[in-house]
Amino acid sequence: MGAEGPSPADTVAGVGEFGLIKRVTEGRAQPPTTVLGPGDDAAVVAAPDSRVVASTDVLVEGVHFRLDWSSPDQVGRKAVAVNLADVAAMGATPTAVLVGLALPADTPTRLADELARGMWAEANRGGVGIVGGDMVTAGQIMISITALGDLQGLPPVTRSGARPGDVLAVAGRLGWAAAGLAVLGRGFRSPVAVVGAQRVPEPPYAAGPAAARAGATSMIDVSDGLLADLGHVAEASAVGIDVRTELLEVHQKLVDVASALGADPRHWVLTGGEDHALAATFPAVDAVPAEWRVIGSVKRGRGVTVDGRPYAGPQGWEHWR
Repeated sequence: MGAEGPSPADTVAGVGEFGLIKRVTEGRAQPPTTVLGPGDDAAVVAAPDSRVVASTDVLVEGVHFRLDWSSPDQVGRKAVAVNLADVAAMGATPTAVLVGLALPADTPTRLADELARGMWAEANRGGVGIVGGDMVTAGQIMISITALGDLQGLPPVTRSGARPGDVLAVAGRLGWAAAGLAVLGRGFRSPVAVVGAQRVPEPPYAAGPAAARAGATSMIDVSDGLLADLGHVAEASAVGIDVRTELLEVHQKLVDVASALGADPRHWVLTGGEDHALAATFPAVDAVPAEWRVIGSVKRGRGVTVDGRPYAGPQGWEHWR
């Protein structure tokens, strides 16, 4: 692609809606849960439990991703990952993904191909296929993902089941994506590990169903920040939640980056979003699965505290604020 941009034939307008659909779906393998995949008016997905867990997220260019910070492949992976994490947070096993994709007419087909490649790669990591969706023209890139899941006979693990005396635990990384965002915001592209965490989260998909089988009383996807998302659990369950900083894992890489930037790595762990770790409460320490780490407890009262005290400052991300 030269300085004048792609030729019309190499844009999504050039190949057309149905040509683009064919490019991103043809030859892709589907898991057994896909009864009927792309190509008809709607997909058919197996639902052996008779209940379907469903979640939707919208990612907007300039708000949720920047193509000067992330490759289209990484954006595609992230779009799928943030939705599959919501399914896992209900204690369900992902079964399918649907994609709504809005692109400007002059978008290079190469970019669309790479977006699709990333989506399929993350869907495969989650054990699902992309079974359908829609494509439209728009002034900027927008991606809407709907993820479906199977509870496999277990009750959904909601935000409202935490009880005083429960222990609080997390699975997955915390603070890494926030550190990566801070690095990118300063104009740097390394360390690769933290920048990569911001570009492509790695939700612990299997940890959600494992928590459900272990009897988790509540669970949530940590998308906006640990304290902010635990606030939703505390409110829904009408309890207090206390996080113990001595139990938090603050990786040396975060310490090193924070030292270089003059930041507090523990603040990233407590309030940083976009890692899509899972936080859950369990009735006892011995009920916590091996891949989970205990970081606090549930108590009587309201709200979230850190080491028994309110946390000063913002507790996470919230749109329009």
